[in-house]
Amino acid sequence: MSAPHPYAERLAAIPVERRSVDILGAETAYWVYGDPDAAQTLLLVHGFRGDHHGLEPVVAFLPGLRIIAPDLPGFGASAALPGRAHDLETYAAWLTAFATEVAPGADLLGHSFGSIVASAAVAGGLAVPRLILVNPIGAPALEGPRGVLTRLAVLYYRAAARLPRPIGEGVLRNRLIVRGMSVVMVKTRDKTLRRFVHDQHDRYFSSFANRDVLSDAFLASVSHDVREFAPDIAQPTLLIAAERDDITPIEAERRLRAMFSDAELVEIPEVGHLIHYETPQPAAAEITRFLAPSDADTR
Repeated sequence: MSAPHPYAERLAAIPVERRSVDILGAETAYWVYGDPDAAQTLLLVHGFRGDHHGLEPVVAFLPGLRIIAPDLPGFGASAALPGRAHDLETYAAWLTAFATEVAPGADLLGHSFGSIVASAAVAGGLAVPRLILVNPIGAPALEGPRGVLTRLAVLYYRAAARLPRPIGEGVLRNRLIVRGMSVVMVKTRDKTLRRFVHDQHDRYFSSFANRDVLSDAFLASVSHDVREFAPDIAQPTLLIAAERDDITPIEAERRLRAMFSDAELVEIPEVGHLIHYETPQPAAAEITRFLAPSDADTR
C-alpha cells in the first residue's frame, strides 16, 4: 500500500507532459511542468539512484516557472548510453548536450549527485544564466559525518558487481537494503512524511538500467565533489544546504561557498540530505527569490 503524497494536491495543479529526445545515441525521457509560455525555465538534475520524481515536491512549490526534469541516462525511464562508461565525464557531456537541445538559456538546478554533474557541466562550458545546487556534495563523501556508512556502501556496490549478474542485481534492488538507506537519511519525526519518503525510495530508488550503470554512477558520486569545479564557475550560484546533512557537513558547505566567485549559501535547519522531500517549500521559496529579476533585470 502506497503512502499518502503530501504534495500531491499542489503538484496536480501544475500541467505536466512527458517527452523524449535522443541524446548521445540513447533516448532520454524528460518531463515538462508548468506554463509553456512562462518567462523563466529551470532545468533540474536529480540525484544518485533516483529519477525525476524525487524533485517533484520542489516543483509543487514553483508554479510560476517552466520546469524541465529529465531522468539521468540509465535511471528511471531514460536508456543507458551505448558504449560509454556512465562516469562523471559522460554525465556532464550528456547534460551539456541535453540542455543545448532541449533547454537553451535555462537556469540549472542539481541535487546531490546532480550538483556534481551540473557543476562539472557548467565549469566545462555549459552556458547557463544561474546555477542552483541543493544538498551540494561539497566535500568527499568518504569524509562526511557518516563516512563509515559510505565505506560500507563502497563494499556493497563492489560485492554486487562481482556476484553473478542476476544475484548482484537482486542484491542492489533488495528492498530491505533500500529501506535501510532511507531510514539513515530521513530526519523528520513526522510519521506521515517519513512513510512518504520511504515509499518514494521503495518506488524509485531501484529503477536503474543495470548494475554496470549503477556501479559507474556510484563511483562517480564518491570520487568527485563540487569543490573541483567551483573555482571555474562564474555564474551567480545559490547553494541550498542542510544543517544535518550526513554526506556533507554544514561547515564544509560554508567553505564551499567561498570557492565560488559569486555564490550565496542558504542553510535549512532540522533536515538532512533530503531537502527535496522533507523541506521542499522553504527550498522553493529560496529558489523563487534567487531567480526573481531585479529592477536591473538581474537577480
